[in-house]
Amino acid sequence: MKRLKILILIFWVTLSIPLAYFVLRTYRGLEQEEVATMSYFADTFFDEIEQALTSIVKLEEGRAIDEYNYHIFPSNQFQDSTGKSRSPLSRLPRDEYILGYFQNNPDGSFQTPIVVGDKPIPLEHKSLVAKLKHANNIFNRKRVTRNDRIMTQPAKVVADTDEKRQTGFAEKYLDLSRSRQPKTYLGQKEKRVEKITPTQALNIAKRELRETTKSSEPAAVAKTRSSGGLIGGDRAVIESKAGKRSGLRKSYPAESEGYLQPAPASNGRETEGFQVEVAPLQSVFISADQIFIFRRIMINQKIYRQGFILRVRAFLSHLTQQYFVTQPMAGFANLRLRVIDQGNEIDRIEAGVSTRNSKFVLSRIFPSPFEFLNATLTSDQIPPAAGRNTLNIMVIVLAVVLLIGLFVIYQSARTIVDLSERRSQFVSSVTHELKTPLTNIRMYIEMLEQGIARDHEKEQEYFRIIDSESARLSRLINNVLDLSKLEKKQRQIDLKTGTFEDVIHEVEEVMQEKFRQEGFTLKVGQKKIRPFQYDREVMIQVLINLIENSMKFGKTSTKKEITIRLGRDGDWMKIYVSDLGPGIPHQALKKVFDEFYRVDSRLTRTTRGTGIGLALVKKFVNLMGGTVTAANNDGAGCTITISLPLSAG
Repeated sequence: MKRLKILILIFWVTLSIPLAYFVLRTYRGLEQEEVATMSYFADTFFDEIEQALTSIVKLEEGRAIDEYNYHIFPSNQFQDSTGKSRSPLSRLPRDEYILGYFQNNPDGSFQTPIVVGDKPIPLEHKSLVAKLKHANNIFNRKRVTRNDRIMTQPAKVVADTDEKRQTGFAEKYLDLSRSRQPKTYLGQKEKRVEKITPTQALNIAKRELRETTKSSEPAAVAKTRSSGGLIGGDRAVIESKAGKRSGLRKSYPAESEGYLQPAPASNGRETEGFQVEVAPLQSVFISADQIFIFRRIMINQKIYRQGFILRVRAFLSHLTQQYFVTQPMAGFANLRLRVIDQGNEIDRIEAGVSTRNSKFVLSRIFPSPFEFLNATLTSDQIPPAAGRNTLNIMVIVLAVVLLIGLFVIYQSARTIVDLSERRSQFVSSVTHELKTPLTNIRMYIEMLEQGIARDHEKEQEYFRIIDSESARLSRLINNVLDLSKLEKKQRQIDLKTGTFEDVIHEVEEVMQEKFRQEGFTLKVGQKKIRPFQYDREVMIQVLINLIENSMKFGKTSTKKEITIRLGRDGDWMKIYVSDLGPGIPHQALKKVFDEFYRVDSRLTRTTRGTGIGLALVKKFVNLMGGTVTAANNDGAGCTITISLPLSAG
């Protein structure tokens, strides 16, 4: 058995190592797939935010350059009561994260599309205009110190997990190095040149045009000036001069720095309009909660800055609420939006679940003009892949099947080994059991031949002993033959109806001499019972086997007594055979009826036996449709219970 255990252990280790490696590699592949899936959807989420930022940039870049004035170049939209066309920006911003729009002129002056020229500021707009003027003043100071641009790291994407991964899931199929190149701008990358009409030029550069024409126009016209722009006579003079090419040329000489110059035509002649250079959007911090996002407009070497004030906190809240909180990802991931200036964190906002030991981290710094925005997505628990549950079930099933298979192999091998050992012991025991009665028979025959028995009574005693030993020898041989027939299913039974009295009487006669020799007494507690079906010869052999077994192990008992009782229990007839011997160990109560099994104890080691007596009892009782069980008494001894059906059915 020791060798068998070693072989099974070697087999288990040899089989487990490759299976464990296979399972670990499979889990590793699933983990990479889960990380790749998480990275894909996180990138998609960031792309969605970037697309929203791109929409904002394209909207602002697509605005006409004179929309930052209350009135714009004539259009059919946004006309007021005077019939003039209003700028789309003349109304309050719809988005809460935009404070308002304004234009910063080359001289640092300020104009906003929500104010009509030099007219008084509406009461409901005074607070907003004051905030915009304050932002314009701060921006002017930053212009003086040349600090009108946010300086951050280049836009990039950073992905990491709890383990460094040399290759991702997607890299096995595609080279994504080119598609992952970070953008520099969300909108236009280079400055562009546009042509504008003289009227649009008036809306943009009213103050500068006024100062330019002041020295050449009549005093009545030039004295009409204000910080908000040109009105009245100024507009009339410039528009009248712009109506003709020759007049336009006289009004705006090219050598005057302050004049707006018309754009040259391709054929060398002048055309109505002006050329302006429009730069990409930029951003600069006004305060911790305000960022000025603007574009540079250059006309005749004069730079105008047009844009809006972004409210940082409201903007971060808008992004999280609009694009993250409603997503299923918010149930297992954390989004952290940070605003960075000069490498310092200005503000942050977080949404989703809190994370501690993040297994997944993905960061992105967005391109200009939102290079101040840093987004980080983290997750403690990456959603499992669809195949993980299947793999878990298969691993558990495989482990259970493997363990059960090894256990069954071990049990089968142990059973075969034990059976082989018991058979070997059975051969030895049968040899001894056959030798003992033959020796006794031979000895008493020799004694009779030599005339040792001098009287008739002594001779009769010797004859009874010879008869008893020969009967014992016959029962042993019959037991072996019956066991062989039962295993081959060649043993038949003959069920007849009776009251069991003749069986007990026959057993008493057969065992009388044995009782006398061993000093045992037999008690029968038989009541008047209903006749039932049984095989008489089989039941005699069963009771004799049980009685001999009790006598064999009860030789040392102080009280040598065996009891047979009968009783009815429903549709079953119960036959109880009790003794006052040492009993049966608890762990062996169910094994004593196995073939060749003998209880391993001090008593059994000194008592010979074949180990087939109780096995025959069980097989005979089962053949008659009954059952047999063993149980220890409350006191000394044990009781064997035979249950037989009252009828053949």
